[in-house]
Amino acid sequence: MEAPPPEAQFKFGQPRPREAPPPRGPFPRTALCADQAAGAGRAVAVPGGAAGVEAGGPRRPSGVRPEGRGSRASMAEATPHPLALPSGLLELCALLGPSRDSLRGPELVAQKKGASSLSALDPEVLSIFVPPFVSKEDTQLAGTSCALSKTRRRSFRKKREKPKTEPWKGPPLEDVSVPNGVDLLALPQLCFPGGMCVASEPKEDSVHFLVLTDVCGNRTYGVVAQYYRPLHDESCFYNGKMHWEPFRPPGGAAGCFVPFAVCVVSRFPYYNALKDCLSCLLIHLKLCKDFEVDNHIKDFAAKLSLIPSPPPGPLHLVFNMKPLQIVFPSRADPESPVVDLDLHLPLLCFRPEQVLQILTCLLTEQRIVFFSSSWALLALVAQCFLAYLHPLQWQHTFVPILSGQMLDFVMAPTSFLMGCHLDHFQEVSKEADGLILINIDNGSVTYSNDEDIDVPDIPLLAAQTFIQRVQSLQLHHELDLAHLGASTDLNEGRARRRAWQQGLNCQLQQVALQLLVSIFREVKNHLNYEHRVFNSEEFLKTRAPGDQQFYKQVLDTYMFHSFLKARLSRRMDAFAQMDLDTQSDEDRLSRMLPSPRRPTIEKMASRNSPSLHVTHRRMVVSMPNLRDIAAPELPARNSSLRKMDSEGSRSSSTVPSATPKATCSFKVPEIHFPLVSQCVQAYYSDCVGLLSKAMGLLAPDNSVLLARYFYLRGAVHLMQGQLLDALLDFQSLYKTDIRIFPADLVRRTVESMSGPERAQAERVPELRRLISEVVDKPGEAPKPDDRVKNFELPKKHMQLDDFVKRVQESGIVKDTNIINRLFEALTVGHQKQIDPETFKDFYNCWKEAEAEAQEVSLPSSVMEHLDKNECVYKLSSSVKTNRGVGKIAMTQKRLFLLTEGRPGYVEISTFRDIEEVRSTTVAFLLLRIPTLKIKTASKKEVFEANLKTECDVWHLMVKEMWAGKKLADDHKDPQYIQQALTHVLLMDAVVGTLQSPGAIYAASKLSYFDKMRNEMPTAVPKTTSETLKHKINPSAGETLPHAVDVLLYTPGHLDPAEKVEDAHPKLWCALSEGKVIVFDASSWTIHQHCFRVGTSKLNCMAMVEQSQVWVGSEDSVVYIINVHSMSCNKQLTDHRSGVTGLAVQSGAPSKVYSCSVDGTVLAWNVSSLRVTSRLQLPGGGLSSIRLHDGCLWCCTGSGIVVVTTGGSLRQELKVEENSKDASTSFLGFQLLPEQEQLWAACAGLDGVYIWSLRDLARPPQRVHLQDCAEVSCMIRVKKQIWVGGTGRSQGKYKGKIYVIDAQRKTVEKELVAHTDAVKTLCSAEDRYVLSGSGSGEGKIAIWKVE
Repeated sequence: MEAPPPEAQFKFGQPRPREAPPPRGPFPRTALCADQAAGAGRAVAVPGGAAGVEAGGPRRPSGVRPEGRGSRASMAEATPHPLALPSGLLELCALLGPSRDSLRGPELVAQKKGASSLSALDPEVLSIFVPPFVSKEDTQLAGTSCALSKTRRRSFRKKREKPKTEPWKGPPLEDVSVPNGVDLLALPQLCFPGGMCVASEPKEDSVHFLVLTDVCGNRTYGVVAQYYRPLHDESCFYNGKMHWEPFRPPGGAAGCFVPFAVCVVSRFPYYNALKDCLSCLLIHLKLCKDFEVDNHIKDFAAKLSLIPSPPPGPLHLVFNMKPLQIVFPSRADPESPVVDLDLHLPLLCFRPEQVLQILTCLLTEQRIVFFSSSWALLALVAQCFLAYLHPLQWQHTFVPILSGQMLDFVMAPTSFLMGCHLDHFQEVSKEADGLILINIDNGSVTYSNDEDIDVPDIPLLAAQTFIQRVQSLQLHHELDLAHLGASTDLNEGRARRRAWQQGLNCQLQQVALQLLVSIFREVKNHLNYEHRVFNSEEFLKTRAPGDQQFYKQVLDTYMFHSFLKARLSRRMDAFAQMDLDTQSDEDRLSRMLPSPRRPTIEKMASRNSPSLHVTHRRMVVSMPNLRDIAAPELPARNSSLRKMDSEGSRSSSTVPSATPKATCSFKVPEIHFPLVSQCVQAYYSDCVGLLSKAMGLLAPDNSVLLARYFYLRGAVHLMQGQLLDALLDFQSLYKTDIRIFPADLVRRTVESMSGPERAQAERVPELRRLISEVVDKPGEAPKPDDRVKNFELPKKHMQLDDFVKRVQESGIVKDTNIINRLFEALTVGHQKQIDPETFKDFYNCWKEAEAEAQEVSLPSSVMEHLDKNECVYKLSSSVKTNRGVGKIAMTQKRLFLLTEGRPGYVEISTFRDIEEVRSTTVAFLLLRIPTLKIKTASKKEVFEANLKTECDVWHLMVKEMWAGKKLADDHKDPQYIQQALTHVLLMDAVVGTLQSPGAIYAASKLSYFDKMRNEMPTAVPKTTSETLKHKINPSAGETLPHAVDVLLYTPGHLDPAEKVEDAHPKLWCALSEGKVIVFDASSWTIHQHCFRVGTSKLNCMAMVEQSQVWVGSEDSVVYIINVHSMSCNKQLTDHRSGVTGLAVQSGAPSKVYSCSVDGTVLAWNVSSLRVTSRLQLPGGGLSSIRLHDGCLWCCTGSGIVVVTTGGSLRQELKVEENSKDASTSFLGFQLLPEQEQLWAACAGLDGVYIWSLRDLARPPQRVHLQDCAEVSCMIRVKKQIWVGGTGRSQGKYKGKIYVIDAQRKTVEKELVAHTDAVKTLCSAEDRYVLSGSGSGEGKIAIWKVE
């Protein structure tokens, strides 16, 4: 294959055949995609072609002709390595305009001679430029413009003839491969959407924007710059001067100015940056001759193709495109889109109320068409609205610009978002039905054909809050500049404007995100994560009547379905983070103590307030600051696309503080021409040098920027062909920030290496593990089923397992043990299966009781006697009591009488105060009336209530609550009362379901705590009760309890960069399968719900430099959690077996030692995360390490080995030399330097052994642990040793803690801690000790230290 000469030009000289007229209708017809025609959710054949280009996909060098879709043989010749390099910013650059023949035609000659009217021309692609522009094999320029041929046929144009070769142009060359996402036959229409006409007067340059979508939904983005050149004669278009010279032909003939366009296509929506780049290019194009145009565009495209795309994070790229400094901003995080446009544009065009109307149309997936006289505004405004929806995504057709020939796209039957010129407004509105027509120019929202489209309103309170926050924004940059002097430097003024825009964009994103959170926050209350079920019916019941139409339509959309998938997968995206950051204390508490949903007294009070009196009682408001909203008169709720009067609604609801995160920039070096391989390699070398220099200047703890530099340098090394250096950078990136680690690119890099290269890479220890991780690891497990199921009542009989699943799906209760009791209750006296009718009756009874409780409204005189977090769970019918007539109400704390007539409050008793509960009968005339009697400690008079038929069930319920409260007090565990509430409400539902004489007996199967109290009346031991402070349950809300494997307490500290609540002390809890839950240790509420670090058991945790928590896992990885962001983005993978211990050495530089079960000890530099030394202990079995006196003390099971940090053996203590039991081994040890003692526990032995550090050879002392079956952990607290394990108590094996006085060597306390073994212990500032139990209980106990 002959290489093309560097200056070869390829022009489209053949006239384009004109399209045939449309067969019928007012618009030219265009074929629909197959799946659109079938109504599959993507509307029409989208400009941009039918095939996508994959991110980072292969690029053929320029000069290779695709045969059909590509010639594999030619590609193999041009690329020796089958490695697809990461793409830069440029996908394609094209010059478009009229063909030379059309400019020579008789019509144009006539116009030059003075014709009054100038006719339209037919635009076409004149030249295209596709990277790469230079290859290793060719030292000359390989990226040249080329003729277009054999392009896949589209529906927009007839297939064009291949241009003939003109003799002076030399032999024909091979065609380039055009990126699959770009349809070059449609591109001319999109670059000249209003048509192309020769002008008689010079016109201003203009820019507009494109979004090109393929049938797979992949989008690429185009920026088009149009400019005009004077036509002097048939062969030369340009005068070569900077400013237009008026062309005045002799004889008074009119001037001719010919339009051209340059289009840049990128995988990223860099609207502002590429607009600036094209503006710089046009300056050069206006100075050059005809034959120089392609060279200038080629150089421009080559520059952009060599700029790498910035990785997600705070690092922006800056490039000098004279005279402007161009900034390419990065994405905020891997889940976020690139935002390089002014997000406040819609607020300059529409009132906030109309912005909400348009967002409603998007959320309900209407057929939407934007109109404007500005082609640029069509794409920008539409893209802004899609940015407001993040992280929700528009999943239908998005074509922001339709040319006149494409107007039939609006006839598509499915959802779409399109844009048309304002000139077509009347035409579109008359010919197409059911469209939302949005006029950007006058800020109006209307319907086509005045049809009554049912577009509901956004929920009122969320809408009001959004409006108020938007109205408080500062949308005009000039107001911020009023007090500043004029900027005399162009780039300085642009930087100031960019910083202001970045801050405003950040505020707008926060306001829009809070709107979405306030709309969809309570969706999570109706999800079952285990079975991926959403109970839409119950969710809708909790919505206000005026909001239900909105939710009904939204719940049926593709957008909401994807949103549900993300929620059920517990994705920590922007929505989840905002929900977590803005949740109330009540929400945090409810996650700790899950119980049936009921309105609290606080919510009742806000519901009954006059300002919200019109709203429905069931509406639950959980968005912060909503109580500050004044809504004296609520507008009508049934009018679609209403116009809300916002006067007087500007209250204290202001924009939340949304300070943009600090960003840094990296200036890309200059690119020198001519673009031969030596110049490109010099450019790459300059990039590497600048990146290395920037990395050297970073502060040691700035790992965020360091990771971005590793990413960029690795990408540049790949471009250079230095695969080994690239892999080393990516290995460093893997340890520094795994979120942006390009796993697929690394895998393809390794697979492209030759045998010797691969062997050389695997000789580097750091790379061997990386290669194993990304290449040699067995294939990933098949993708789990991520479908979302809607809850449906069962239609067949259920055995126990199926019944458990159905109840969990329904959202009634998750706890498997409670559901087992419910199954027993519903099957008393019957076969052990439940029929569909019984389940339906039970479900309806439960939901009816829930709805009745939601309707409860208490007068303020009653509410003032109750705590704000109390809920009314059960109301009796009206009964006669010895304290008046009324209804008995039950909360989680007390019983009280809601008196009739003038409603009043009469205290019956708190559950803690009850001494006796009896069900009896009282004679009345000839009848015996069932009566409930409650004796309390605080009142002499016994409370009596004639409950009649309700007496037996109330007797069961009150006794269960009484027993639950007693257990909660004894065990300092509030979860008992929440479980008792669940039992009580299930009893009520069982009685309502069965409605038979045996219903009370069936309900008694749920009197679990009452039976426990009667069967095991022995109280908690006094010592245990006095020492125990509180219990918390990290498995709350799960179907079964999980073992607590590791606990770590981190003290609070206030960093100026973090939120106050983030400065509270925290308790880190490692559960099974890599789960970590974080508690706020100041309130013992959940600070961060469950997130995962791997999928294996976690063995150890340690705090490092107050900003990191290191976690050692059974999968041999050390995971590093950032305590501020609560994210795990770093991994250390140098161990080859399970990591069992961590030891932190303070100082400068700080070090962390990690050990694994195979006997390996690694020393890590905390700043660089590199291994500074490696030790290998013989024998393996290494379970823990400690630092003392400059030495490492290592517990290997068979002994305790003392080595220096350099690896020299100092001492060794062997277990067989000190124990008669040859099968025993060391489980753990503690060092007491003050007493010069070593305390150790051994497997299978019921004591703790103490050695003198002065002489480990001396026989140890022994402290006997009474009734101890097994020791599992031990810690030192002040002058005490706390030992956790399993022991006998009251005839059963339970988790026990032995508190030993280290000086006297005697057991001071024996604490019955848990019903299952004590698995882990940790100290909280020597004031408290926290113990975690096994999976039989799964709770954490907090103990006071004396």
